[in-house]
Amino acid sequence: MINLKNVTLRRGTKVLLDQASVTLNPGEKVGLVGRNGAGKSTLFALFNRTLIEDGGDFEIPKAWRMAQVAQNMPETDQPAADFVLEGDTRLAELRQRLVLAEESGDGMEMAHVYTDLADAGDHDALPRAEALILGLGFRVDELNNPVNSFSGGWRMRLQLARALMCPSDILILDEPTNHLDLDALVWLEAWLQRYAGTMIVISHDREFLDAVTDVTLHIDHAKLTRYGGNYSAFEILRSQQMELQQASFSKQQDKIAHLQKFINRFKAQASKAKQAQSRVKALERMEKVAPLLADAEFTFGFKEPNNLPNPMLAISEANFGYIVDDEPKAILQGVSKSVLAGQRIGILGANGQGKSTLVKTIARTMPLLGGTLTEGKGLNIGYFAQQELDVLHPQDTPLEHMIRLAKELGPNSGEPSREQDLRNYLGTFNFSGDMVKQAVGTMSGGEKARLVLAMIVWQRPNLLLLDEPTNHLDLATREALSMALNEFEGTVMLVSHDRALLRAVCDEFWMVGRGKVEPFDGDLDDYQRYLLEESKRLREVAKNAARDSTGSVAVPAVETDAPLIAMAAAPAPISAPSSTPGISSAEQRKVDAQKRQQLAAQTRPLKRELEQNEQRMASIEAEKTQLEQQLSTPLPPTEIAEAGRRLKALSDEVTTLEERWLELTHLLEETA
Repeated sequence: MINLKNVTLRRGTKVLLDQASVTLNPGEKVGLVGRNGAGKSTLFALFNRTLIEDGGDFEIPKAWRMAQVAQNMPETDQPAADFVLEGDTRLAELRQRLVLAEESGDGMEMAHVYTDLADAGDHDALPRAEALILGLGFRVDELNNPVNSFSGGWRMRLQLARALMCPSDILILDEPTNHLDLDALVWLEAWLQRYAGTMIVISHDREFLDAVTDVTLHIDHAKLTRYGGNYSAFEILRSQQMELQQASFSKQQDKIAHLQKFINRFKAQASKAKQAQSRVKALERMEKVAPLLADAEFTFGFKEPNNLPNPMLAISEANFGYIVDDEPKAILQGVSKSVLAGQRIGILGANGQGKSTLVKTIARTMPLLGGTLTEGKGLNIGYFAQQELDVLHPQDTPLEHMIRLAKELGPNSGEPSREQDLRNYLGTFNFSGDMVKQAVGTMSGGEKARLVLAMIVWQRPNLLLLDEPTNHLDLATREALSMALNEFEGTVMLVSHDRALLRAVCDEFWMVGRGKVEPFDGDLDDYQRYLLEESKRLREVAKNAARDSTGSVAVPAVETDAPLIAMAAAPAPISAPSSTPGISSAEQRKVDAQKRQQLAAQTRPLKRELEQNEQRMASIEAEKTQLEQQLSTPLPPTEIAEAGRRLKALSDEVTTLEERWLELTHLLEETA
């Protein structure tokens, strides 16, 4: 087990942990939470022994093998599969031993090494590495591409796959979801749920923490507190603890005041001096309860838009993509959509399918390749880029960014633009004191994200385009963003892998994939099932392709239903389509699409009637409660009789509605 006993950790002069004690047991899945700057990454440095404790004792079993994601960007021309395969350090060591044994002709050593290689899983090591790569979103045709041919975010995915490939007793993950889309995130959750060792993870994604952890460590005011349960359980326990602490503190303050009042009143009287002195000693012996030191929560709000054009956007037969060597390369084709005032749209789809391209084109940072995109009169876009530095200048300060923005908007913006006004405004986004003069390039990801949010709010947009806005935000700031978006009166288009934010903000979804943008008829739970069904189909595609080319299967089936996402362009339908013998894959897709359309046409009126049924039952229950309250008070006989008749009629209607509700749910289950 891992033991911290009275451990003190410092970074420079700042004390991050002050005499912290905690025990972690083998096999526990631990979420490490706390505000940005609280010391989470420093504690990780203690776990991996790159940092030594400044005081106290830290123990971790010496025999434990540790795996963690390397933070450096890999620079190598190795094929992706070989790079990830090298993450299995035990296998690499055995293969090197085998080379040496063969060179020396040591038959006995060779026999031992072959046995150890079999135990280490040498026979299926490459397929396991490929399964990890595919699960994290790569395509089959990218398995042998050089590592350097991928962008930074994809190379960091390879570093994650390499860490997962390493046999380990303890796995340390620092924000593993930052470079993942929702598809790969679902796969990673399933993989981590099967991991047999001890895991410690830092994440600001509450649904991810809920899915993969069973213990929560909270760093707060240099103290480390252990809570049993995932993040949601921690929030409940933490709230209860804070209430108890505040109640205990208030009760003790009342007792102290009472003792002090007695001392002050009787300390000068000889007859009461002994009693007064005993109360002084009681005060000295009393173990003081600390006052509740709750941090002020960060909150902000979007200002009311100056106008709300409707529609905001009209997109007709549009092609979205980019220019390569002066030639247009379309990713999305023939898109026809309308964006209305007040809509809350979540944009789903695998990485590389065109989500960011769609958002960037609407934000006017990329040209439209074809068709028309008509903006409503008075459209004012607030754009949060996935890479904050796309809209920030690293060498400039927050104050310089705001001064430049105020000049661009001019006096017609209606906002005060004196330097002190801008300083005060930045202070509301936690940029206080010297921070307003700090170069943006030296700031953390969370600070850059807050600055972008501050600039967007200042512009009073009526259309928000948000491309992964939570990547560097802590949980408190994510909650503040969620609340602000729910109160925003304009339109929101959101790309995010944060399911809690998508659930809280969006009431409809668009699916981007296979060159199209289409409505997704379902919620995020449907989408997750959608991904699991796709994974089954993808495994069959991979096995069939391998069997056709080699006569044997090269890519293994994954142990669970976790998806091998991105082996194809986009997820398949929720109900796994059955293939029809003798037709091509393109024709099969048309057949599957027709089946999905027929299914949607069949279920849509049933779902609508079910929703109306439930609304009517809720309305009846409210009326029945009101009538029952009336009957509990003195009433004239005629009113009592009328209320009784109405109650009987409502009860009969509820019986009929409940029977129809059962019929509808049964029909929907049969249709699905």
